[in-house]
Amino acid sequence: MKLSVIILNYNVRYFLELCLKSVETAIENIDAEIIVIDNNSPDDSCSMVKSLFPSVKLIENQENPGFSKGNNIGVAQAKGEYLCILNPDTVVAEDTFLKLIEFADDKEKLGIIGCQLIDGKGKYLPESKRNIPTPKVSLKKILGKDKDYYANYLKINTTGRVDILVGAFMFLKKTVYDAVNGFDEDYFMYGEDVDLSYKVLKAGYDNYYFGETTVIHFKGESTLKDAKYAKRFYGAMQIFYKKHFKANLVFNAIVWLGIKLAYVFRRPPTVLKTESKSTIIYGNKIDSSLKNQLQQPIKHNNIINREVPDHSMIIYDLNTLKTKAVIEDMKQKAKQEHIVFRFLPKNSKFILGSDSAVTRGEITHF
Repeated sequence: MKLSVIILNYNVRYFLELCLKSVETAIENIDAEIIVIDNNSPDDSCSMVKSLFPSVKLIENQENPGFSKGNNIGVAQAKGEYLCILNPDTVVAEDTFLKLIEFADDKEKLGIIGCQLIDGKGKYLPESKRNIPTPKVSLKKILGKDKDYYANYLKINTTGRVDILVGAFMFLKKTVYDAVNGFDEDYFMYGEDVDLSYKVLKAGYDNYYFGETTVIHFKGESTLKDAKYAKRFYGAMQIFYKKHFKANLVFNAIVWLGIKLAYVFRRPPTVLKTESKSTIIYGNKIDSSLKNQLQQPIKHNNIINREVPDHSMIIYDLNTLKTKAVIEDMKQKAKQEHIVFRFLPKNSKFILGSDSAVTRGEITHF
């Protein structure tokens, strides 16, 4: 088998449905499997997978053991030469995996490949490619100077070696994952992707950023939402430094102080609500019960148009549209601040999107 797509889910049933539909299309011409690990979600994620995706291998954990352990459980049952660690709040293009396999098959000492990620408003996510977060680099990031944190030497649409990739999308050989013992289970959530990337580098492999395919990651780079979140985030940073940067004790002490100060003085996230004054639907005519819930006036187009007025809600009907075309359109329209996007998954009775990295997304049922 060529590819195993590993999706760890927790309580995002509707995003998971959209994700799985995009993955199923993307692996149509690949010898591949999809493995979903559910970390004891309180919603109906598991029953949805069983009903709509019978070919998906579903692992139902009876507790929430965290991101690292959950993924390790899934990878242990994977049969593919390659793995794709994929968040459930993502959408892949039809040719994403084909492009990555073609690129990967030609490389020696291949580590992890990441790709271009955009958020739910079509904006590029800089965490798609990062440098090693040394204590010095991370301290500067905490203080608001992130120039050295991100791998800005590579342009967004190019491909090249990088150090650190993001756990929302990681493509690598299973032999490499096993060689470094996978995700470190000392991390419950956050930091495990940095740790895995760094372990792979130290083992002598090359990590790559592949800018020639784009994946939507709705939530984007998480912002500190509450004390519990902040404690886990900074706790993960402490684990990473303790494991990999033990020698410089004085500088580490400065970093600990910076972490504590950032935790104490963190600001609550600001969510800017975009008020839609019109709706634009790309695709076939949609259900009248949905139209009754949308902002008037409603304009319907069978093809994607580049020019749209500000304060529009754009609905992409994936019953007819290609995901790749939708992603490219989002990237073009991301320059307009007051546009929001919604997806109508194939054969579904809801639309969804995410206008902010700090909310659980927006879902409308019909």
